[in-house]
Amino acid sequence: QLQASGGGLVQPGGSLRLSCAASGFMFRLNTMQWYRQAPGQERELVASITSNSSTNYANSVKGRFTISRDNVRRTVYLQMTNLEPEDTAIYVCHRPGNHWGKGTLVTVSS
Repeated sequence: QLQASGGGLVQPGGSLRLSCAASGFMFRLNTMQWYRQAPGQERELVASITSNSSTNYANSVKGRFTISRDNVRRTVYLQMTNLEPEDTAIYVCHRPGNHWGKGTLVTVSS
């Protein structure tokens, strides 16, 4: 099970940290990912982190977002800085193998 939290309304240039709490599988052995989907757009892979903490990012968020994990807390994080209106979307945590959590809404607006 994957449960995302931390979304909300933030002004452009602001920051948010999303969390995804995991249960029911060997968290430390799994790659974890954050996706997002904006209204009328396709779902986009935002960031991923492997079991040994190697990371990858979409070009649109490189330098602004940071994915990390805490294997003791079984949680993956997405630190988002310098947010832009184009970052407005539902953010969803994913474990490869089509395991999706419920999303959290991020709205960037003044």
